[in-house]
Amino acid sequence: MLLSPGVFAVNANKTGAFQSAPLVSIPTHDAFFSAIKAHCGKAYSGKVTVDNAAGDSFANKPLVMHVRKCNDTELQIPFHVGDDASRTWIIKKTGSGLSLKHDHRHQDGSMDKSTMYGGHTVDAGYNQVQSFPADQYSKELFVRLGIPQSSTNIWQMYIYPEKFSYRLIREGREFRVDFDLTKSVTTPPAPWGYID
Repeated sequence: MLLSPGVFAVNANKTGAFQSAPLVSIPTHDAFFSAIKAHCGKAYSGKVTVDNAAGDSFANKPLVMHVRKCNDTELQIPFHVGDDASRTWIIKKTGSGLSLKHDHRHQDGSMDKSTMYGGHTVDAGYNQVQSFPADQYSKELFVRLGIPQSSTNIWQMYIYPEKFSYRLIREGREFRVDFDLTKSVTTPPAPWGYID
């Protein structure tokens, strides 16, 4: 078909309705995503099992993850630290893998200066484990915030029938919190900046 200058071909079916491009995915990413999604609506308590940094900002505070909102392409998982509801993990299918973002808010719902950092899968991973090396946005954010050592962050998530784990690693730094999936707890209120 010949097109006039400035006119572009579009993907339309025989009725003329536009068709969206398919969001492709691979089995390991799908299995990992689905395993977390199966817990949608439930909350679980956790504990820090590894933290080699000086000082423990999570000490003696209840830790709760809440698989709060789920659809076919996005999971929203608030991570409550005591009364601090500033953190939400967002896992998305992107068509090129999975992304993990950390949405950080203030109590009034406004964005923290350190927000939406995270990473994207670079390989197949496993049904139970995915790794998210820091993406370019995050690297530039960390430099602006004066914490360039975080530019080499790799976040990992593990999902097994009895345990979910969130882990951060880089040279000289490791943090991990494990959540018990065998017993749900009372769901917390909406995280800061979100509404029920």
